[in-house]
Amino acid sequence: MTEKTHHDVIIIGAGAAGLSAGLVLARARASVLLLDAGEPRNAPAAHMHGFLSRDGMAPAEFLAVGRREATASGATIEPATVRGIERRDDGGFDVTLAGGTVEVTRTLLVATGLKDELPGIPGVSERWGALVHHCPYCHGYEVRDRSIGVIGGAAREMSLKQAGLLRRYSDRVTLLTNGIELTPAERHYLGAFGIRIVDGTVSRLSGEVDGPVAVSLDDGHSLECEAVFIAPVPRPTDDLLRSLGCEADPRTGLVAVDAAGQTSVPGVWAAGNVVTPSAQVITAAGAGSASAIAINGWLLQQDIVAASAGRQSGGRQSAGR
Repeated sequence: MTEKTHHDVIIIGAGAAGLSAGLVLARARASVLLLDAGEPRNAPAAHMHGFLSRDGMAPAEFLAVGRREATASGATIEPATVRGIERRDDGGFDVTLAGGTVEVTRTLLVATGLKDELPGIPGVSERWGALVHHCPYCHGYEVRDRSIGVIGGAAREMSLKQAGLLRRYSDRVTLLTNGIELTPAERHYLGAFGIRIVDGTVSRLSGEVDGPVAVSLDDGHSLECEAVFIAPVPRPTDDLLRSLGCEADPRTGLVAVDAAGQTSVPGVWAAGNVVTPSAQVITAAGAGSASAIAINGWLLQQDIVAASAGRQSGGRQSAGR
């Protein structure tokens, strides 16, 4: 096991939140190391939307641009999987990587995102990000005026919300209940809003991978859709945060953070989908920037305190790192 250099900040995850934070902190002349496992949530999507000046950009291109900007300002990005984190006696953290290397840091920003737990319906995973989507704000405009099927699932309220939102994009929206029990009131307002309701369990999706999609029910009936929306169950990748003892919000079960992403553990921040599953790319980037500013302020305060203590004891302080 080898111990490498000390860092002001280690950012775990180099998606929108992590890269945004890395850019801000590097420009503030902090020593920044980003560790990335290379598993972006939106990798299956051909394009991302709703990001001002980047609408329609491929996710891979967006990340490549972000990496160039962060490293040009002095940040270091390494492909790595973090196996564990331990608090040091000096208040910092030892970050152990999969290969046994230990990186040392004064502060941590966890931006590890989440994983979408897809329903186990045959044909969904093969079309995920192409013909099967989850976010009307991200992909609704591209399928406007087409036949859209919304498949109900474990995230019941989100399925109903999807159906309502998608009605703004098309007058051909069908909610396939797929096990969701609708109340009479829900059936009334969905029908009044022009949403067709089809009861039954979805057994599979079929057809050419570039569309249209044949949605088959277990009773033998089938519905052809030009686009399908589902509500996957979001699973935040927050194991590292929980292992550090970060408190959870009792209302949501998510790791609790303040407006700048600070957790209950001193020196630890979190940003993006890992603590805000509903965050879009632009929202996650903003959260990363807010966390970076808070972290830089925290580091500055620590440096001022250390400098004051050194002066009082007759020590000398360096003007730079």
